[in-house]
Amino acid sequence: MNTLAHPTMTPARSADGAIPGPADLDRFAYADRPTPPAPRWEGAESDLARVGRKTTSSRGRGLHGQLVQQLGQMIVSGDLGADRPLVPEEIGQRFEVSRTVVRESLRVLEAKGLVSARPNVGTRVRPVSDWNLLDPDIIEWRAFGPQRDEQRRELFELRWAIEPLASRLAAGHGREDVQQRLAELVEILGHACGQADLATYARADAELHGLVLQLAGNRMLEHLSGIVACALQVSGGPATSCERPSESSVGLHARLVDALGTGDGTAAETAMRALLTVHPEVEPSVPAPREH
Repeated sequence: MNTLAHPTMTPARSADGAIPGPADLDRFAYADRPTPPAPRWEGAESDLARVGRKTTSSRGRGLHGQLVQQLGQMIVSGDLGADRPLVPEEIGQRFEVSRTVVRESLRVLEAKGLVSARPNVGTRVRPVSDWNLLDPDIIEWRAFGPQRDEQRRELFELRWAIEPLASRLAAGHGREDVQQRLAELVEILGHACGQADLATYARADAELHGLVLQLAGNRMLEHLSGIVACALQVSGGPATSCERPSESSVGLHARLVDALGTGDGTAAETAMRALLTVHPEVEPSVPAPREH
């Protein structure tokens, strides 16, 4: 009996996920990111013969990237569980891809902690506790799957834990060119806010917050800058005030940048905490203890 089926391939995210450079950001424009549908476990084989051909033209991803994307979404959504072994031959047949593509895709998923391959056992999904939850792909898959609310809450709590500290550490440690870039980003935020340009605002916001983490002088915090950028990109909805362009948000970014430039760590930390406070109509405004 066949065990693996899949929905139509969902849109893959950008392969490099890179943020535009200084010369590109203020004229950056792109379509709002579509929210991919939650993967489904299906028994029917409708349209399966066409899937392999579709994947080659999906936003620049080849068969390998598309297969990783699809299987990853299905695992994270719970449609593929430990009770359903991932049989390489069956995957290759269903998705019309070669053994090499299947093998390399499973290796990528294994590196992310999603699956394990053992002799006499085969390839099976690993428990959530083994997943690399800071992997950008896993963050995205969770954020657009059934666990979207939990993922966004966890991302917000992570940001609340690290960004105020990073702001305090970064105060007074920026080079002149970096401080100038931060000031430029505040101007871009203000212009984007006035134009209701959500895409440009989001990109400028992500770069600014990433620079703060890089300025902290802590390599482990700097390593998390990509996670923060990913959090801003996938949070969707009311996760933080930063995603909603407003004059007050632009003003808080300006206060943050000024404090960084003058070396006022306390003011920088305070401004960041204010930025990470959600809009008043959304509760809770700050992370609160939860019952276990």
